[in-house]
Amino acid sequence: MTIRTATTRWTGDLRSGTGHVTFVSSGAGEFDVTFPSRTESPDGKTSPEELIAAAHSSCLAMNLSGVLAKENLVADAIDVRAEVTLGPATGGGLEISGIAITLRATVDGVDADAFAELAKTAERTCPVSKALAGTTITLDAALA
Repeated sequence: MTIRTATTRWTGDLRSGTGHVTFVSSGAGEFDVTFPSRTESPDGKTSPEELIAAAHSSCLAMNLSGVLAKENLVADAIDVRAEVTLGPATGGGLEISGIAITLRATVDGVDADAFAELAKTAERTCPVSKALAGTTITLDAALA
Protein backbone atom coordinates (compact mmCIF):
# COMPACT_ATOMS: atom_id res chain seq x y z
CA MET A 1 0.00 0.00 0.00
CA THR A 2 1.05 3.58 -0.45
CA ILE A 3 1.82 6.37 1.95
CA ARG A 4 1.16 9.98 0.99
CA THR A 5 2.80 12.85 2.79
CA ALA A 6 2.00 16.51 3.27
CA THR A 7 3.73 18.92 5.61
CA THR A 8 2.80 22.23 7.18
CA ARG A 9 5.09 24.82 8.68
CA TRP A 10 3.33 27.34 10.92
CA THR A 11 4.86 30.53 12.28
CA GLY A 12 3.32 32.96 14.74
CA ASP A 13 0.23 32.83 16.87
CA LEU A 14 -3.19 31.55 15.82
CA ARG A 15 -4.80 34.84 14.77
CA SER A 16 -1.90 36.53 12.97
CA GLY A 17 0.29 33.55 12.14
CA THR A 18 0.70 31.90 8.78
CA GLY A 19 1.17 28.39 7.55
CA HIS A 20 2.51 26.81 4.40
CA VAL A 21 1.23 23.39 3.31
CA THR A 22 3.34 21.31 0.91
CA PHE A 23 2.17 18.20 -0.94
CA VAL A 24 5.41 16.28 -0.52
CA SER A 25 4.53 12.96 -2.17
CA SER A 26 3.24 14.34 -5.45
CA GLY A 27 4.92 17.70 -5.58
CA ALA A 28 1.53 18.90 -6.83
CA GLY A 29 1.53 22.15 -4.95
CA GLU A 30 2.20 24.39 -2.03
CA PHE A 31 -0.55 26.35 -0.34
CA ASP A 32 -0.74 29.11 2.23
CA VAL A 33 -3.10 28.86 5.20
CA THR A 34 -4.12 31.31 7.91
CA PHE A 35 -6.71 31.14 10.64
CA PRO A 36 -8.68 34.14 9.35
CA SER A 37 -8.80 32.63 5.85
CA ARG A 38 -10.06 29.42 7.45
CA THR A 39 -12.91 31.01 9.38
CA GLU A 40 -13.69 34.07 7.25
CA SER A 41 -13.02 34.92 3.60
CA PRO A 42 -10.53 32.54 1.91
CA ASP A 43 -8.57 35.48 0.46
CA GLY A 44 -6.78 33.19 -2.00
CA LYS A 45 -5.69 30.72 0.65
CA THR A 46 -6.85 27.18 1.33
CA SER A 47 -7.90 25.56 4.60
CA PRO A 48 -7.90 22.11 6.17
CA GLU A 49 -11.62 21.94 5.38
CA GLU A 50 -11.09 22.71 1.70
CA LEU A 51 -8.36 20.07 1.55
CA ILE A 52 -10.76 17.58 3.15
CA ALA A 53 -13.42 18.55 0.58
CA ALA A 54 -10.92 17.95 -2.24
CA ALA A 55 -9.91 14.60 -0.79
CA HIS A 56 -13.50 13.52 -0.26
CA SER A 57 -14.79 14.57 -3.67
CA SER A 58 -11.92 12.98 -5.59
CA CYS A 59 -12.01 9.78 -3.55
CA LEU A 60 -15.76 9.38 -3.99
CA ALA A 61 -15.56 9.98 -7.75
CA MET A 62 -12.89 7.29 -8.08
CA ASN A 63 -14.72 4.91 -5.76
CA LEU A 64 -18.00 5.30 -7.64
CA SER A 65 -16.16 4.48 -10.86
CA GLY A 66 -14.97 1.24 -9.24
CA VAL A 67 -18.43 0.37 -7.89
CA LEU A 68 -19.92 0.94 -11.34
CA ALA A 69 -17.23 -1.25 -12.95
CA LYS A 70 -18.31 -4.18 -10.74
CA GLU A 71 -21.73 -3.86 -12.43
CA ASN A 72 -20.13 -3.58 -15.90
CA LEU A 73 -21.07 0.09 -16.05
CA VAL A 74 -18.90 3.03 -17.07
CA ALA A 75 -19.82 6.63 -16.38
CA ASP A 76 -19.49 9.18 -19.14
CA ALA A 77 -18.95 11.72 -16.36
CA ILE A 78 -19.01 11.85 -12.57
CA ASP A 79 -19.18 15.23 -10.83
CA VAL A 80 -18.82 15.36 -7.06
CA ARG A 81 -19.07 18.47 -4.88
CA ALA A 82 -18.12 18.21 -1.21
CA GLU A 83 -19.04 21.07 1.13
CA VAL A 84 -17.30 20.84 4.49
CA THR A 85 -18.86 22.95 7.25
CA LEU A 86 -16.68 24.32 10.04
CA GLY A 87 -18.45 25.72 13.07
CA PRO A 88 -18.28 26.18 16.81
CA ALA A 89 -17.97 23.03 18.87
CA THR A 90 -19.94 22.34 22.01
CA GLY A 91 -17.64 23.20 24.88
CA GLY A 92 -15.51 25.57 22.82
CA GLY A 93 -13.24 25.47 19.83
CA LEU A 94 -14.22 24.46 16.33
CA GLU A 95 -15.43 21.29 14.68
CA ILE A 96 -16.35 19.97 11.29
CA SER A 97 -20.07 19.72 11.78
CA GLY A 98 -20.96 18.14 8.48
CA ILE A 99 -20.07 17.29 4.92
CA ALA A 100 -22.67 17.66 2.19
CA ILE A 101 -21.95 15.64 -0.92
CA THR A 102 -23.67 16.39 -4.21
CA LEU A 103 -22.97 13.74 -6.81
CA ARG A 104 -24.19 13.81 -10.40
CA ALA A 105 -23.24 11.28 -13.03
CA THR A 106 -24.07 10.36 -16.58
CA VAL A 107 -24.25 6.58 -16.78
CA ASP A 108 -25.95 4.61 -19.54
CA GLY A 109 -27.62 1.31 -18.67
CA VAL A 110 -28.79 2.05 -15.13
CA ASP A 111 -32.02 3.51 -13.78
CA ALA A 112 -32.24 6.18 -11.11
CA ASP A 113 -33.06 3.80 -8.22
CA ALA A 114 -30.24 1.39 -9.04
CA PHE A 115 -27.84 4.31 -9.44
CA ALA A 116 -28.84 5.72 -6.04
CA GLU A 117 -27.98 2.38 -4.42
CA LEU A 118 -24.64 2.21 -6.23
CA ALA A 119 -23.85 5.77 -5.13
CA LYS A 120 -24.69 4.87 -1.50
CA THR A 121 -22.36 1.89 -1.73
CA ALA A 122 -19.62 4.08 -3.16
CA GLU A 123 -20.02 6.65 -0.37
CA ARG A 124 -20.12 4.00 2.35
CA THR A 125 -17.00 2.23 1.04
CA CYS A 126 -15.01 5.34 0.10
CA PRO A 127 -11.77 5.36 2.15
CA VAL A 128 -12.11 9.08 2.90
CA SER A 129 -15.75 8.64 3.99
CA LYS A 130 -14.58 5.88 6.33
CA ALA A 131 -11.85 8.14 7.73
CA LEU A 132 -14.45 10.84 8.38
CA ALA A 133 -17.00 8.48 9.95
CA GLY A 134 -17.29 10.65 13.05
CA THR A 135 -18.77 13.45 10.94
CA THR A 136 -22.29 13.68 9.60
CA ILE A 137 -22.09 13.10 5.85
CA THR A 138 -25.12 13.61 3.63
CA LEU A 139 -25.33 12.32 0.06
CA ASP A 140 -27.51 13.74 -2.72
CA ALA A 141 -26.87 11.49 -5.72
CA ALA A 142 -28.67 11.47 -9.03
CA LEU A 143 -28.15 10.74 -12.67
CA ALA A 144 -27.44 13.86 -14.67
